[in-house]
Amino acid sequence: MPTERIGPPLRAGERETLRAFLDFHRATLALKCEGLTDEQLRRAASPPSTLSLLGLLRHMAEVERTWFRRVIAAEDVPLIWSATGDFQAAYDVRDADGAEAFEVWRREVEHARRIEREAGSLDVTGHQARWGEDVSLRLVMLHMMHEYARHNGHADLIREAVDGSVGA
Repeated sequence: MPTERIGPPLRAGERETLRAFLDFHRATLALKCEGLTDEQLRRAASPPSTLSLLGLLRHMAEVERTWFRRVIAAEDVPLIWSATGDFQAAYDVRDADGAEAFEVWRREVEHARRIEREAGSLDVTGHQARWGEDVSLRLVMLHMMHEYARHNGHADLIREAVDGSVGA
């Protein structure tokens, strides 16, 4: 199923704008991964770095899960690909399956969207244990955009190295 990427509204409230920009970045990552085989998704663009599109997708599933489910919703859920809490484990894609990674990522995005929609306001807070601080949903949404924007830049370069595709 092709990914639809909708540009953010030009005039909207803060929450609608944040939601739209975050979804725009989510769709960009999906577009960068679309149409590739597992082998292509696993390919590292710039050895010795092992960074791959599949690793980025798995990492972003962990990030979505952590910030929305663990921090904002205070759900007691483990990381997806690491029993020890190692975020780097998501980047190890030697035996990873692309369809599984997409399904997990999409499921975590849906959880995140639900949590954001159900929150009373952007001022809702959750506890970020790694920082030992409470954070607002507003900060989480902005942090997620920052995380996607950074990694979508990586995804641009990786995709070009994999099959020459540019733009999104």
